[in-house]
Amino acid sequence: IEYSPITYLESMIKPMLVIQGANDPRVVKEESDQIVQALKDKGRDVDYMLLENEGHGFSKKENEIAVYQKILSFLNRFTAVTEKV
Repeated sequence: IEYSPITYLESMIKPMLVIQGANDPRVVKEESDQIVQALKDKGRDVDYMLLENEGHGFSKKENEIAVYQKILSFLNRFTAVTEKV
């Protein structure tokens, strides 16, 4: 329980990007699904990118490019909001 992110939902108030490999044996998809849904239920900004053909890490070049594009888009979106404040 101490190491589970679900324990700390109340303190998770910043926008979050979750990137998950559907075949990840270490962080199973159901765990990511659970945390993403719980954050959405609390009205938090959360983006979820699921890579159906990856495991723990990203080995395919097209997925790596897509992940970096998603990260850049996410950071640009929330950096722009922060700079206006």
